[in-house]
Amino acid sequence: MNKFIYKKSAGVTALSASMTDFTYKTHSHKEYAVGVTLRGIQQYTLDGNLQLSYQNGVMLFNPEQAHDGMAHDKTGLDYVMLYIDPKLLLEIIERKEIVRFSNPIVYDANLAQKVIHLTQAIFSGKDEAMCSELLLSLTESLIQTNLSTDHRKDTVLIAKAKDMLQSNLKNVLKLEDICHELQLSKFQFIRLFKNHTGISPYQYFLNCKVERAKKVIEKTKDIYTAVADCGFVDLPHLNKHFKSVYGTTAFEYMSQVN
Repeated sequence: MNKFIYKKSAGVTALSASMTDFTYKTHSHKEYAVGVTLRGIQQYTLDGNLQLSYQNGVMLFNPEQAHDGMAHDKTGLDYVMLYIDPKLLLEIIERKEIVRFSNPIVYDANLAQKVIHLTQAIFSGKDEAMCSELLLSLTESLIQTNLSTDHRKDTVLIAKAKDMLQSNLKNVLKLEDICHELQLSKFQFIRLFKNHTGISPYQYFLNCKVERAKKVIEKTKDIYTAVADCGFVDLPHLNKHFKSVYGTTAFEYMSQVN
């Protein structure tokens, strides 16, 4: 059985997930993601490297870090995850420059409990003030997990390519136009982009469409506005790609977080 439930509070999106035969497609998030494996083994490829998170493992994902995900075996998997906007995290820890987790998985009982406590508070509908206090406590523990400011930054070319991909989400992706602007062949561009980001330009483009759709749904509470604004053919088209990233359909997500 596969079950994905989302809820938001204090600027944080919480996920409670149970999965057996579901597999996330390779994708990335704009947010930091911090989760705990409650039962089973979480298997995923992160930046091209296989990772296994066992029970009580704390999983740490940086913004735009490409990954997939599945249960390691037929016994299935239960886990919770918190998605935190980079601007919010930097505000809390009083940093200006983006920071990154150095280790993808840590086994820290105190940190795991803080993730679980905040998740439980969000799902039980605790006051936003309480959730904010729990978020502060969590981030105070996170900054002790070997955060680093030394990371691979986008080159000017990659940054320009990302801007072009993100600014054209309503339309069909035309690699020729981007490649012409960047003065690269199509295959040079695909290879360069994938080597830098871990996903192809087309995967990145779809991922941006889905993330934009999620934000539109949260703001407007209208899945059909998301379909139109983000260039999906119809609702089934949106649902197909939404589910591959979030494990649930756009309508189910809307009904949970609004």
